[in-house]
Amino acid sequence: MRPSHHLFVCGSFRANGERQGVCHKKDSMSLLSYLQNEIQDRMLDGVEVSVTGCMNLCTKGPVMIDYPKGHFYRVPNTGALDAILDAIEGGTVAQEFLLSE
Repeated sequence: MRPSHHLFVCGSFRANGERQGVCHKKDSMSLLSYLQNEIQDRMLDGVEVSVTGCMNLCTKGPVMIDYPKGHFYRVPNTGALDAILDAIEGGTVAQEFLLSE
């Protein structure tokens, strides 16, 4: 079954598998772990999480994409993740963390 929200968190992985870059240096992997636990605690069905390679949005990092919704978020801390998950639960968008185009 296809998830209604697939959250892709930048892990700053490069082609050779090494983690480098801004998102990694700003602890995106800890945010990923928090996100996975929070989704489980909230029992959010239809929400999946994956870690990605570099998304080339380094100056805005850490970043996360909500697919297929197409929302690009900056995720500076766990509070941002809480706000984004609250928005997902409420069927809205966490406007304050959306990346402008």
